[in-house]
Amino acid sequence: MKTNPNPSEDIDSYIAQFPTDVRILLEQIRATIRQAAPDASEKIGYGIPTFTLHGNLIHFAACKNHIGLYPGPDTIEKFSDELAEYETSKGTIRFPLDTPMPLELIERIVKGRVKENLMAAEAKRKKKSKVSK
Repeated sequence: MKTNPNPSEDIDSYIAQFPTDVRILLEQIRATIRQAAPDASEKIGYGIPTFTLHGNLIHFAACKNHIGLYPGPDTIEKFSDELAEYETSKGTIRFPLDTPMPLELIERIVKGRVKENLMAAEAKRKKKSKVSK
């Protein structure tokens, strides 16, 4: 499998570059994110699939031996107990390709990120409103 896919203009073309087994996993993750964040938009950011909602929400990517999910360091810390069986680093979770994707966990992570982004957007709106008065 390619470890450095060709640059893609959209998520469909990103996913299409991989073998069928990896494409299936990527589509499962994409569908899970869409379900958990129906108002989010899709784009390619940093060369990988990205969902945005009042800023970056979550990224994911296929790697040689895993699917990387990139929710940010605060989220990884919040879910540290549930992520104990997976390799993590500062802002990355690595789900091995040879194990079922923990879609329910991914859904909870995304919903948590949605709440964070919405709260941050509301705080920014309130601050801006105070400044303009």
